[in-house]
Amino acid sequence: MRPSNNNNSQPAVKKQCYFCSNKISTVDYKDNVTLRRFMSPHAKILNHKRTGTCPKHQRMVTKSLKQARHMALLPFVAA
Repeated sequence: MRPSNNNNSQPAVKKQCYFCSNKISTVDYKDNVTLRRFMSPHAKILNHKRTGTCPKHQRMVTKSLKQARHMALLPFVAA
């Protein structure tokens, strides 16, 4: 673990993957509540450093978000 860039003497803590910790194997595009966790207020997809997801689940989240946008379940941009 690397020390954080701020003046605290505590090391940076790596976030755990939401899906790995809750033992969720697939990401469903119809689950709007879960998918909104991985979107910014401007409806952009948040990166894995911000959300803490592992690369495998980050790819699933991205694919599901794009699919939900296409099906008009989620917005492309926030108004």
